[in-house]
Amino acid sequence: MTNHKTLQEQAPTLYIVPTPIGNLGDITQRAIDILSQVDIIAAEDTRHTGKLLSHLNIQTKTFSLHDHNEQEKASLLVDKLLSGQSIALVSDAGTPLISDPGYHLVKLCRQAGVKVVPLPGACAVIAALSASGLPSDRFSFEGFLPPKTKARKDKIADIAHDERTCIFYESTHRLIESLHDLQEVLGSEREVVLARELTKTFETIQGLPLGELIPWVMADENRRKGEMVLLIHGYRRSESDEFSEDAVRMLKILVQELPLKKAAGLVAEMYHLKKNALYKWGLEHLD
Repeated sequence: MTNHKTLQEQAPTLYIVPTPIGNLGDITQRAIDILSQVDIIAAEDTRHTGKLLSHLNIQTKTFSLHDHNEQEKASLLVDKLLSGQSIALVSDAGTPLISDPGYHLVKLCRQAGVKVVPLPGACAVIAALSASGLPSDRFSFEGFLPPKTKARKDKIADIAHDERTCIFYESTHRLIESLHDLQEVLGSEREVVLARELTKTFETIQGLPLGELIPWVMADENRRKGEMVLLIHGYRRSESDEFSEDAVRMLKILVQELPLKKAAGLVAEMYHLKKNALYKWGLEHLD
């Protein structure tokens, strides 16, 4: 049981209940208990959720709550909660609200003083990150990449210098276009991990520089199928990134009158920089 009291003895509560992203064995016992005891299950797709409930032999009635009706229906669910009913919120797969409906309902519940209880559980973002081999101490989840090319490239440009691991969902039919756009904006050397069909039979987690990952994906149609998570290695800051615009401008002025080595030494002293790093940068970037 979830508590010493039954749900009927507790204050009306909205439970955020994760469901499996593929493997039905990933449902938790606590989630099963909650889904069995609440008065209503608010589901993104009642038919999809019905299959899971049938598998678990749960008879609780469902209520449709999806992207297109949430703002309209959320207040109705809050009224039911305030009248004493308990509700579980589920999405088709994974943790509700993570690129899924539920935000408006949770916000209204909190504004109305209704207790909101989150259950831990399946989440494709966290599962992919944990097995990606990319830095996980700091990361940013950005939802789906935009479907239109220009907006997608603009979004990629926004995260180009983000030092955190950046995570996106992507659909099967846009995967190749997105990978090419990532390569165009971030370069062929940026490491990207493709995690697909997590927890399912054909689970695949492959990480390569974009210049190698794209041919790998193109080589087998099966590598482009299923639910996709793209994880992008954060921007690797180099010493040259530490040079201010003023320092670079001064170096460019001085090299017109002085040898590069002498100019780099003077600028390094003025701006408290590493002389050798600045000299090396000058060799690579100044004629």
